[in-house]
Parts: sequence; structure tokens; C-alpha cells
Amino acid sequence: MSKLDYTPLKTYENIEIQLGSTELKRGFANMVKHGVVMDVTNPTQAGIAEDAGAVAVMVLDKLPADIRGKGGVARMATASAIKEVMETISIPVMAKCRIGHTQEAHLLQELGVDMIDESEVLTPANEASHVWKWPFTVPFINGCRNLGEALRRVEEGTAMIRTKGEAGTGDVSEAIRHMRLVNKGIRDVVGAKDNPQELLILAREMRVSYETALKVGELGRLQVVNFAAGGIATPADAAMMMRMSCDGVFVGSGIYKSEDPENRAAAIVYAVTHWENPDKVLEAQEMVNEKLAMAGLGISSMAEEAKIQSRGSNI
Repeated sequence: MSKLDYTPLKTYENIEIQLGSTELKRGFANMVKHGVVMDVTNPTQAGIAEDAGAVAVMVLDKLPADIRGKGGVARMATASAIKEVMETISIPVMAKCRIGHTQEAHLLQELGVDMIDESEVLTPANEASHVWKWPFTVPFINGCRNLGEALRRVEEGTAMIRTKGEAGTGDVSEAIRHMRLVNKGIRDVVGAKDNPQELLILAREMRVSYETALKVGELGRLQVVNFAAGGIATPADAAMMMRMSCDGVFVGSGIYKSEDPENRAAAIVYAVTHWENPDKVLEAQEMVNEKLAMAGLGISSMAEEAKIQSRGSNI
């Protein structure tokens, strides 16, 4: 936890809620549960997202599919682009910073974004550490491929976790694989919570504290909201991730690289809202034309060095 003293924001029933506190930052993340966050690059895309029912937008300079295709160095979106989106829509606006780029994070906080995603989709700035998030007042999001990665980010102060998947591909298989690994890790920790020695071994394997692992065992889930991301392109993809106990989904290229972005955005929101009802998910699937979907890129044909999901995973 940060040792900084924050000014109390309000007091309710003798409980102080402080600006920058863990309760406030995680509480904001909880407000977007069960919803869809959409990647956008401009006010037009942001308007489509808001009209479709997205709970928030994530501003990037380029969509993940374009970042993958064009190469080069991917940085945070320009301040002017972020401001334009903030001035255009009424739902929360999030933005990405590079892994370990503390200064970009400070700039985004100064701009007044609602959450910062320290994202592997952008070119990592620091191969030794992620941003230390406790001193910030704005909540952070981080990606993971398994429970250990998730919990290391939680110990750094993140307020939301998302699976990394393989962004910009339209192939949901990696998001599914990562969520399976997170769920397996949680089951293992829950099974070991009454055996201190076994739990300690698991905590060491994940490179986190015993206390952090124990909290997962007691809760039976992550301490923070957990969304799915990376390769989600259809209503069925989104509903599948919700069925795997995700709290919501991120989607971007799957919408705006299709030829029916308005319909697809609305359909994915509808599928996430009604994921427990197969008839409603079918309705959502019928709202889109798969002939108009993004072409996509299969993970099986992708070279390891071309994958972005491993960025920051060893930290």
C-alpha cells in the first residue's frame, strides 16, 4: 500500500473513503462489471460505442489490429485525441500507457481519464518493472495470462485485471486459454487455503506473498474485477468469456475492423448482458453478418515472436 496521506473524499457511517484509496479505485472498477469496454481511436468510434451501450471506452492511437499490422513503436494516444473523446461522450473514458512508463501514466492522470490500462498492446517501455500504482489516484488495469501474473499486478496496486488474449487477431482462443489458467489457479489456491505449507508453495511459485494468495483462497476469486480481452470478435465470443466467470469484456478490433461496427457493437453488448440465456445470445448472433466480420489472424499460424501477449509477463 502507498504510504501517502490522501485527503478524505467523504465519510459514510464512520468509514472514510479517501481519494486514491484502494476502496475507491476498486469500487470504480466494480461499477463497470457485467459490461463491455470498447477500444476507440476517435470521437466517431466513441459515439458508436456509447450508442451501443458500452460501459466505457478505451482510447488508443491505433486499434490493436493496426498496431500489429503497421509495426513500429506504439505509444499512448495523443492528449488532443483523448480530450476530444472525453468531450464527445458521457460514459467513462480510459486510456493506455506503455508497460513501466510512469510518466505516461502521470500524464493520463493529469488529463483526467477514468482508468489507465498499462498495456502490452503498446510497446513496453521498461523490461524490469511495471508502474508502481499505489501512489496514483486513478485506478489501473493490467493484463494477465495466469493467476500468478494477475496477483503480481494486484500487489502493484492494479484495480482491474483482464486476460491478455492475443489482441488484434479476432481469434478468441488465447483469451479462453488464459481464463482457463486463471480459473485453475484459483481452484488450486482454494484447495490449499487450509494447508499453510501447500499454500506457501503455491505463493512462491506465483512469486506473490502468502497473504495475497490466502485472500484469493478466502474469496474464491480474484480480489479485483476480472475482464476478458484479446480476440473477441462475435457475440458468441463475448458470451463464452462471461460463461467462464469473467466480469465483462474488452473489444476493439473485432468491432471496428468489421464492416458492420454499429450492429456488432450493439450485439456484443446484448450478448454480454444476456449471456446466461442461449436464446438471447442467439438473437445477438443473428444481429451480425459473419461475412462482414474482420478477416482475423489465426493464432496457430502465428510465430512466437509475433505474439504480444508475452510482453511484461516475466516481471
